Amino acid sequence: MSWFRDSSLSWAQLFCVRLLKCGVIPQHVAFIMDGNRRYAKQANVKKLDGHSKGFDKLAETLQWCLDLGIPEVTVYAFSIENFKRTKEEVDDLLSLAKQKFQRLLEEKDKLMENGVKIRIIGNTSLLPADFVKLIAEVELLTRDNNKAVLNVAFAYTARDEMTEAMKKMVEGHACSDIDLSDVNVQLLSQCLYTTDSPFPDLCIRTSGERRLSDFLLLQMAYSYLYFTDVLWPNFTAWHLLAAVFHYQRAYPHLQRIRASLPKPPLSDKAIKFLEGVEEKYWTKAKLALSA
Repeated sequence: MSWFRDSSLSWAQLFCVRLLKCGVIPQHVAFIMDGNRRYAKQANVKKLDGHSKGFDKLAETLQWCLDLGIPEVTVYAFSIENFKRTKEEVDDLLSLAKQKFQRLLEEKDKLMENGVKIRIIGNTSLLPADFVKLIAEVELLTRDNNKAVLNVAFAYTARDEMTEAMKKMVEGHACSDIDLSDVNVQLLSQCLYTTDSPFPDLCIRTSGERRLSDFLLLQMAYSYLYFTDVLWPNFTAWHLLAAVFHYQRAYPHLQRIRASLPKPPLSDKAIKFLEGVEEKYWTKAKLALSA
């Protein structure tokens, strides 16, 4: 299935979209796409078929987000904990993901036309070399796009992300690129895999689970959490519209909390350090692509 599709919204859903657009639309929505395996079990099909349905649902959901005017989406596609599953399932998941990213490259004209920036957030050192090369190609191709952003959390956990961020700052201090006085919450957030992305306004988790499962723990400290019992492959535009509606009801309270949070500035030295971190990231991507 194509990553890019025409809107599948009904007239009733389009009417609801217009109504919701009279209010505040979240600028960044995170999805914990849970329930693919349970869907496969209920449908009496292979686990791989359930995961494939999940990827197809992602493509559909991204279009709904664009219809609503949501410019940035982050999805939890593969946790580091998922490596503990059977070798067969892990291999199938990695193979399926590679197929979907290859499809992105095949549709690069649409990708560039829509101005979509693709970023993979996670510990890519845990992934096969051919997959890392594919990721680098997609990221380098879209790095300057700015109409929409899709962050795919793959080989990811928040604890690993924060550990890697701390390592960057420790190394920066050891090299005298930053001082202890430069270290603050703002610098830590900029050292995360999500770097300069705004923190999610809304997080949607499917399948009935009421937990975050080590996903964007720092970034979602003040996000609105919406849980639904529907399994991810059965997620519909109505579920997304309901989540945005509930977010809008809670928005005034969330806005007051966020406005009261301290926003420590970055020093010139810290800004230069972050520029160096970003330069290293893209140098690593280019090396992976040429390998």
